[in-house]
Amino acid sequence: MNNIITKNILRFIVLILLQVLVLNNIKFDGYLNPYFYILFILLLPLETPKWLLLISAFLLGLGVDIFMKSIGINIAASVLVAFIRPGLIKYLSSGKDIEPNMQAGIRDFGFRWFFSYSLVMIFVHNFVFYFLDIFSFSEFFITFYKVLLGTVFTLFLIIITQYLFINKKNK
Repeated sequence: MNNIITKNILRFIVLILLQVLVLNNIKFDGYLNPYFYILFILLLPLETPKWLLLISAFLLGLGVDIFMKSIGINIAASVLVAFIRPGLIKYLSSGKDIEPNMQAGIRDFGFRWFFSYSLVMIFVHNFVFYFLDIFSFSEFFITFYKVLLGTVFTLFLIIITQYLFINKKNK
């Protein structure tokens, strides 16, 4: 249990630093910015209590918002994603056995499940983030284009990362 807590605290810190020091500086004409820090919420153990999930998402969004000087946008997007996570996992996992200490990753659930799960979570995050950022529907199609590009790019990075750091199950 202690190892899981340490691993997640380290992941929390590394993902915030990676986001604010590297990924926030990757912008292609303002249309593409990967929000990779969402991986922290995606990979939390499945038995994480809802209250801890929401507080962790709030702190994650706050950490990114402080560095981006945009207090509130990342918090709102992260907390919403954390809020829908248990229901989405229950919906996608119907009929699957969920064991203690499982993570919602490719190793434990397979590519198809993880792809669907990540796609929904990243899309919701980016939709909320970009529309709160612009706070207008006057440029709906341009904003939606940013949502789609950001979702695809972030999903690509997360899947590549899953395969780079995947551990084979010991049987």
